[in-house]
Amino acid sequence: MALLDVKDLKVFFHTRNGVVKAVDEVSFSVDKGETLAIVGESGSGKSVTCYSLLDLLPKPPAVIEGGIANFDGEDLLACSSDRMRHLRGNHIAMIFQDPMTSLNPFLTIGEQLIEPLIYHPDTTLRLSRKAARTEAINLLNEVGIINADTRFDSYPHEFSGGMRQRAMIAMALINKPRLLICDEPTTALDVTIQAQILKLIKQLQKTRDVAVIFISHDLGVVAGIADKVLVMCEGKTQEQNTTKEVFNNCTSAYTKKLLSAIPKGAKVKASEAQAGSTLIEVNHVKTYFRDFSGSSDVLVKAVDDVSLDIKKGEIFGLVGESGSGKSTLGRSILQLTPMTSGSVVYSGTDLCTLESSQLLPWRPKLQMIFQDPYASLNPRMTVYETLAEPLLYHAVANKKTVAQQVQKLMDAVGLDRSSVLKYPHEFSGGQRQRIAIGRAIATNPEFIVADEPVSALDVTIQAQILELILALVEQRNLTMLFISHDLSVVRSICDRVAVMHHGKLVEQGNTETIWAKPKMPYTQELLQAIPTADLKR
Repeated sequence: MALLDVKDLKVFFHTRNGVVKAVDEVSFSVDKGETLAIVGESGSGKSVTCYSLLDLLPKPPAVIEGGIANFDGEDLLACSSDRMRHLRGNHIAMIFQDPMTSLNPFLTIGEQLIEPLIYHPDTTLRLSRKAARTEAINLLNEVGIINADTRFDSYPHEFSGGMRQRAMIAMALINKPRLLICDEPTTALDVTIQAQILKLIKQLQKTRDVAVIFISHDLGVVAGIADKVLVMCEGKTQEQNTTKEVFNNCTSAYTKKLLSAIPKGAKVKASEAQAGSTLIEVNHVKTYFRDFSGSSDVLVKAVDDVSLDIKKGEIFGLVGESGSGKSTLGRSILQLTPMTSGSVVYSGTDLCTLESSQLLPWRPKLQMIFQDPYASLNPRMTVYETLAEPLLYHAVANKKTVAQQVQKLMDAVGLDRSSVLKYPHEFSGGQRQRIAIGRAIATNPEFIVADEPVSALDVTIQAQILELILALVEQRNLTMLFISHDLSVVRSICDRVAVMHHGKLVEQGNTETIWAKPKMPYTQELLQAIPTADLKR
């Protein structure tokens, strides 16, 4: 008998605008020690399906309209609140997508780990604080936290993203559950850290005999971890089979669409950038920061003596893990972050020698697309106001022509003109990124720094944004610095690439050359960590 057997689950949201069928007659099962992956785009119902099993949805507006979810013979959907509180954590645990918002910033990692052990609802299972500390430290060691006995007393902000996710895994496993639900646990992580977390989950699954439901939109990740795959779209099941069958013999058009959207292969369009003149020269740039968080100030060498050149009309890729200095270098080039030393020569002018007021005439030509469009767009400004602001400020348009210019920008980035008076929260993630791109190209720039512009997007939306970027680069003769930790994306869009590690440039050259013959061990490690969706028959 399956550990979890879900049949005809229906979860509807009753809103002012009508009924939204978030999950509509979805069925699946998970055996002991098995991994089921639930994949699909944002809004497909993946997370709602799993949240409903643990009674984590707000009621109202959510209503479970029907279905059965038998967990070891007990219907989760019919459980009382008290019984569900007992099952959560003790028998079924969840790892959430963003550990930073899931962890309490006011409590140490250790205090959050031992909490369920010393306050366990079952008095026979409660541990003393000393015994709970020992148990927690052992588990931190098991999930790969180095110096677990000292890091036990650290706060969440003192952990890196990968370490926070490891701590979340430890919290999920502290009460030895039989089913582990992982909600996009590696989406925001670098490719090497992602590989470590996936390996850890598989290892813990074997040693602890835990069943896993793995929610993801990344089919490359799913291919490496899942035994079975459930594909969802708009609340309905599109396909369900073994991982091998789904990847090699998929039957639904939607699954084929997801698979075709995975970045693979070299850049399609031949670039003429190699023959172009140099637009940006970065010479021995150093950007250092003082870290006063400890007992004494420490010099952090975010960018340490980096030199490169970017040719006119090319897309130059910059890759590396979080903390490697990629974003700091991009901001330093645009003079958004003060440099310690070095020079950035743009069209023959050293931008580092210019005062803020002298930089103003250069700003229209130098633009940036930020990683998170929701954070970089003003929530109080409509799309019209967002796009009109740079046009008017830099005198690209006047009050008479600005409306027409805004409409042209909406067309250029593939947005419906009728949505021009909407606010950012009324758009999807992909649509918000299109708005951010529209704002960046509004002043007809020559050079754009794109800082992780697709890292948080579904694979199909990611493909659309990459296609848009390629089209705009060609149509507007743009030059771009494309920052990413995803080498598959970099390979599909960039002409040349540079690899950063701990603030230094360790390797650079033609994208395909570096892909085929990486010289440095760090570059080889990055390439080996890339999840692949290619499953041999």
